[in-house]
Amino acid sequence: MKKSTLIPFVAFLILLGCKSQIVQQKHESSRIEKTDIPIREYTIQAVLWQQQAAEYRALSYQAFNLAQMQLHTILDRKSDYKKPIAIVTDIDETVLDNSPYSGKQIELDETYSTSRWTEWVKEKKANAIPGALDFFNYAKSKDVVVFYISNRSTNQKEETIENLQRIGFPYADQAHVLLKDSTSEKKPRRLLVQKEYDIVLLIGDNLSDFSAIFENRSTIERNRSVDSLKAFFGKKFIVLPNPTYGDWETKGVLEGKYNWTNFQKDSIRHQKIKSY
Repeated sequence: MKKSTLIPFVAFLILLGCKSQIVQQKHESSRIEKTDIPIREYTIQAVLWQQQAAEYRALSYQAFNLAQMQLHTILDRKSDYKKPIAIVTDIDETVLDNSPYSGKQIELDETYSTSRWTEWVKEKKANAIPGALDFFNYAKSKDVVVFYISNRSTNQKEETIENLQRIGFPYADQAHVLLKDSTSEKKPRRLLVQKEYDIVLLIGDNLSDFSAIFENRSTIERNRSVDSLKAFFGKKFIVLPNPTYGDWETKGVLEGKYNWTNFQKDSIRHQKIKSY
């Protein structure tokens, strides 16, 4: 090859190499960005919906209106029960709105931590879920006892009671607020209530608030169990909406595993989306 043509050819090769390197760097940069997903980014829409959507308020009112209708029916046949009647309710996202805590997670880009949750609980600033206060005070006016069974830790009992009392919830005391001690399963605490009362309504945002059949189950199992118990929903089981967190995500979508990386969780969520 002549010298006059060799120089432009070498320059072309150098340029091609530089271009290839730039493309590779862009690809690597894109790959790094893909793995560096904000931890709570995926919850933004859910938290916005809970805090901003009138539809969320409407569904909450609907749930408690339905609960009151059912309680009317139950009271009409109160003589059928051998024991005093009681309602069992969850606390978080059922009577108390913790969406500001979820907002703080998004703001700080951090996953759940006991210390941050404890910080929020100690604030005692959670407000009532729409419709909850009116319903439970109505229940009290009819001499129906209310028990709060929650998986908040027992060392948060004082703050929890004070928060409920600040808003005006009835039966917010040591005897009627039953928090998590040795196990997160709620069945033992429900059985404790059943020793002296007939439980006529269960209210919650998580299916494990209603029956042990939903504990530690896959998405398929949870859906099958809902189908088998469909006659109970709206009658004995009253469900509140919660798109932000719950067993549907941890035990269902994420398959009960807590050691997925953030990138793996993001991949799993995308894989489980149904399309056409």
